Amino acid sequence: MSLTSQPTARTHRRELQNKTCLVTGSSRGIGREIALDLATHGADVVVNYCSSSGAARDVVSAIEDTGESSAAIQADVASLSDVERMADAVHEEFGPIDVLVNNAGVTIDKKFENMTREDWNRVIEVNLGGVFNCTKVFFDDVRAASEGRVINISSVVGQQGNYGQANYAAAKSGLFGFTRTIALELATTGSTANCVAPGFTETDMLEDVPDRVREKIQRKIPLDRFAEPRDIGGIVRYLASEESSYMTGQVIGINGGMHW
Repeated sequence: MSLTSQPTARTHRRELQNKTCLVTGSSRGIGREIALDLATHGADVVVNYCSSSGAARDVVSAIEDTGESSAAIQADVASLSDVERMADAVHEEFGPIDVLVNNAGVTIDKKFENMTREDWNRVIEVNLGGVFNCTKVFFDDVRAASEGRVINISSVVGQQGNYGQANYAAAKSGLFGFTRTIALELATTGSTANCVAPGFTETDMLEDVPDRVREKIQRKIPLDRFAEPRDIGGIVRYLASEESSYMTGQVIGINGGMHW
């Protein structure tokens, strides 16, 4: 390439080279974009999924097309035994990880008066309990890594609440205190923990929202659009990189300017 040539859109810095990242719930949506973005910037990426095996294999293929290594590993993050089995598989193929992205999540939306304890339990077990399980099992990896990273994916719903999502809001807001505490406990090793709180994002979860509700939500967003998964992926990649080494215990809102 000549000195005057401009890099193409496919040219990326390799700031994550020699890093191994695990992204939970990365067969689709925000998790998929995070996994692909990390790989594009040099990381080997473990794609975790619960039930979407075909979609997870598609992500692995896309990552391998970038020249990085990848594997799809099934685990329900709400199950500690599943996560321990996943860790065994990850360590056998990749060794210890450097970056853990806790992204896996579910929703069971109902007005609180109609919400059952089962509805509550499942959302808490995945969205908050799953973060405990994965962080617990991979904590020693992150702590021992050179600038290890825990990156938790929360939501603007955890900051401001949302009608019909008491279980989801409770779980996502719980990640704020968890992240800040883990950040304190990792700090002496040089590893960090941060939290990303996306706004309403164009994924399959948002597709199920009626048009009239979508319009009402969009009116509250100063940038007048919903987030795209790539809007979140770039922030996560920054947090995974060396450039974020002095940032820890933070909650970063990526919500188009919504106030809470």
